[in-house]
Amino acid sequence: MPKDFDTEVYPEPPRQTPVVDKQTALPNPALILSNVFYYTVDLPVTTFRDTIDSIRSKNKQVYYHQTFRRVPDLTECQEGDYPCCYEAEMQWRRDYKVDQEIVKVVQERMRACQQREGNSYEQNCTKEIQQFHEVTKNFQSRYGDLGAYASAKKCLMKQKERMMAAQAQSA
Repeated sequence: MPKDFDTEVYPEPPRQTPVVDKQTALPNPALILSNVFYYTVDLPVTTFRDTIDSIRSKNKQVYYHQTFRRVPDLTECQEGDYPCCYEAEMQWRRDYKVDQEIVKVVQERMRACQQREGNSYEQNCTKEIQQFHEVTKNFQSRYGDLGAYASAKKCLMKQKERMMAAQAQSA
């Protein structure tokens, strides 16, 4: 600034930030409450969680892959053996869900190939299309026409009817 400016019109800016002028000697209650909460609730919980996480990282197991032993099929269960029939039914339901997921994965692969190849997908995605048709045919032959209340017993009866039809056709 030039030396001939009027100091009354243009006062000099303050040299440092002014200090907050406290009106009371008591500490801030919000600050006290936040510190009390931190040391009584947040710090112990965080410390506990960190110790549990460190223990878990040492004993790391993949928890989402549950393996079930294969149980006897419904044909291997004795008449009146209800726990065996129940286990066979649950095994069939797991197999049904696995087969559904297999169909979904193969369908996603086929659709991804169709999306990637565009108009020429018929000649470039023949392997994926053929695999999809084979998987859906197998799924339909095993689980098709079972209805909304499908069960291992209905599926077994359908398989029996298919075998009888194949024998009658071959004879």
